[in-house]
Amino acid sequence: MSDATAERNDTRDDERHDTRNESEKERADRQWQELIQEIRVAQTGVQILFGFLLTVVFTPLFHDLPQTDKTIYIVTIVLGSLATGALIGPVAFHRVVSGRQIKPEAVAWASRLTFVGLVLLLATCTAALFLVLRVATQDAVVPWLVAGVVAWYLLCWFALPLWARVRYTVEK
Repeated sequence: MSDATAERNDTRDDERHDTRNESEKERADRQWQELIQEIRVAQTGVQILFGFLLTVVFTPLFHDLPQTDKTIYIVTIVLGSLATGALIGPVAFHRVVSGRQIKPEAVAWASRLTFVGLVLLLATCTAALFLVLRVATQDAVVPWLVAGVVAWYLLCWFALPLWARVRYTVEK
């Protein structure tokens, strides 16, 4: 192992073992800020997708779709609406409990809502992709394409973070 590699590994070990000297309130404030930054990214995506989906029903092509595609559309709209609610939920939650001295609990609930929102966003993206590809191709390969994209989302959104969590978390 080179000296540079050993030094990087030592630095990582020091960072993992380094504990922040922050109070519970300071930790909750930091975690809230981090969570809000994460939510901003997810909210933007779900709001753009949901906004687009809301307009589809008003296009002439929509009325010519087979009932199966209309049903997939309805499921997609409902999933998008649920994802939007879950991802905006933490902001409303914070507003309602603000000033009540329960920020650690608010962070925990907002984190849960965000996770649910991400799962619902995954379902919305999956359903929307499935619908668009069905309308665009009517090909038997559509479920396989969608499955591949879902696998990619699962890898990026859940598998890699969970792997890193297990791999790099040091027990205290």
